[in-house]
Amino acid sequence: MNNITDFSRRRFLSNTIMAAATFSIVPSKVIAGFGKTPPSDKLNIAGIGVGGKGFTNLKFMEKGNNIVALCDVDWDYAGRNAFNRWTSAKKYQDYRVMFEQQKDIDAVMIATPDHSHALPALIAMREGKHVFLQKPLTHSVYESRILKETAQRYGVATQMGNQGNSDEGIRLICEWIWSGAIGEVTHVDTWTNRPIWPQGLTAPKDGKRIPKTLNWDLFLGPAKFREYNPVYHPWNWRGWWDFGTGALGDMGCHIIDPVFKALMLEYPVAVEASSTPFNVDSAPNAQFIRYEFPRRDNLPKVAMPPVTVHWYDGGLMPPRPDELNIDEKMGDESGGCIFYGTKGKIMCGTYAQNPTLLPTSVMETFVQPKKTIRRIPDAMDGGHEQDWIRACKESKETRLEASSNFDYAAPLNETVVMGVLAVRLQSLGRKLLWDGPNMRFTNINQNDKIRVISKDEFEIQNGDPKFKKEYQTLPALSMAEEWIRHTYRKGWEQI
Repeated sequence: MNNITDFSRRRFLSNTIMAAATFSIVPSKVIAGFGKTPPSDKLNIAGIGVGGKGFTNLKFMEKGNNIVALCDVDWDYAGRNAFNRWTSAKKYQDYRVMFEQQKDIDAVMIATPDHSHALPALIAMREGKHVFLQKPLTHSVYESRILKETAQRYGVATQMGNQGNSDEGIRLICEWIWSGAIGEVTHVDTWTNRPIWPQGLTAPKDGKRIPKTLNWDLFLGPAKFREYNPVYHPWNWRGWWDFGTGALGDMGCHIIDPVFKALMLEYPVAVEASSTPFNVDSAPNAQFIRYEFPRRDNLPKVAMPPVTVHWYDGGLMPPRPDELNIDEKMGDESGGCIFYGTKGKIMCGTYAQNPTLLPTSVMETFVQPKKTIRRIPDAMDGGHEQDWIRACKESKETRLEASSNFDYAAPLNETVVMGVLAVRLQSLGRKLLWDGPNMRFTNINQNDKIRVISKDEFEIQNGDPKFKKEYQTLPALSMAEEWIRHTYRKGWEQI
């Protein structure tokens, strides 16, 4: 049996088992996590990166638990909300110091910039702490693989912060497709309105004075050194390759999620990309990515043939289905996806919300198949976080894993960030063949080069436009290897 076939069968069996499962909060007398017996039913939770999305995550986790530690490199940004809300929590700038000094932590929420996801998660899991990690799970393919293996090794409860994975829409889509409602799915279109931040920028030439409340060295973390500039922090880090993963990394784990789950995908076998201009520092303003996935095991009521998945962002959109009336919106204001089956189509919005068959009129007579997947109440309003809390409090021997645990989330994230690589390697001008189990492209050789913009300036001189554009030629194979598995800055533990 090959790896992909075995994976698909195991995932289907897991979903079937989950459908029949019930769960409850385990009392404190039951050993939880890594052999620790908490004094009550409350978890001691630490937050790393609490100035933005992390603050919202912690609010959804605080009910019935203790927020005991807050870690953020920018105490002004974090202090506006988190520090003022959880005044008794101990405060840190360096999570390594926090882990070394504070030993009462049971679980960790991480919502740092992408490049600083993997290392604190790895350290926490090795200490037997449960981990909730914001999307994208990691900055690189290799980091995703390591986090999945580490979570399995230490038996901790995990969850990625793609809250739509716990919501009703993704479950309906799965049940419709698995029941054969639209036949065999051979193609899916996905899209987002992101980026909603500046991209395609060249790095500023000069550094600025570092705010006294910000530890810039800790913000950089494992990334290579560069001078501080407010274009990087606190919000626009997503558009810079060293810190973020652009629009695909920001929204791919939300929007591709129902595709990955319903079609039981694992590794793509090929990918190709095109985009607006980008440079050595920053992601493009718009991009298109085409993934190819192989055949999976057939289900009882529907086959799983090879499927292509298209991603669009930055204002690019897939073709509008003929079944949509002129006054009907495609997806929602933030994006969506459309499944193309041999007997029909399914459309949904961002986070797999509001799924519908196309044309929408057929919903009036559509007989819903039996619900077979465990439901999670209020997924978008804290249910996703609380499902992880529930899993943390259950014994690892009998735990019902959270909906987007790392066994599921890591392969999804690998697919997303591998698409980022295809964008960065697009000047090769070819479809890239991907060996998922070994995390490598098989048709890039030692002599291949990529050409990337290193300088892009424009000015008007005497009424005429003057373009100053320079390119950097880089070895494709070594750059692909570096982007698959990053080399961390000296002084930071290498994953």
